[in-house]
Amino acid sequence: MKINFFNETDQKIWKYEKVIKKVFKTIDSKKTFNCIFVSKEEIKRINKEYRKIDKVTDVISFALIDDNEYQIKKNLGDIFICVDRALEQAKEYEHSDLREFSFLAVHGYLHLCGYDHQTPEEEKIMFSLQDKILDKAGVHR
Repeated sequence: MKINFFNETDQKIWKYEKVIKKVFKTIDSKKTFNCIFVSKEEIKRINKEYRKIDKVTDVISFALIDDNEYQIKKNLGDIFICVDRALEQAKEYEHSDLREFSFLAVHGYLHLCGYDHQTPEEEKIMFSLQDKILDKAGVHR
């Protein structure tokens, strides 16, 4: 798995890059995706423009293709992670910031791969995969 990191904030994010790389080493894939760290203002703008939701969120994914075609594409798409929101959520959920960034990256990755959580059945499948990936990487709550 190859991850291209981009930091559009003025925060130091090297330790989040490092843990995300560690997590994705557990996935045997030749796929690539971009992980872009952004501010609250930027993720709110993206959320409003593309999802018509005028509020800050933690992570947004944009797949380059839909459905199961991802299997044939090398570049899966982009994952935008809001640094400040991730740090807030780590405190709210009482786990480490490294765990929260890992979780958001895996969550975004699964969306890029075509998974969703709109129904209880979809949620069960997607969240089970999230847990398996994070457990395999040794990232726990």
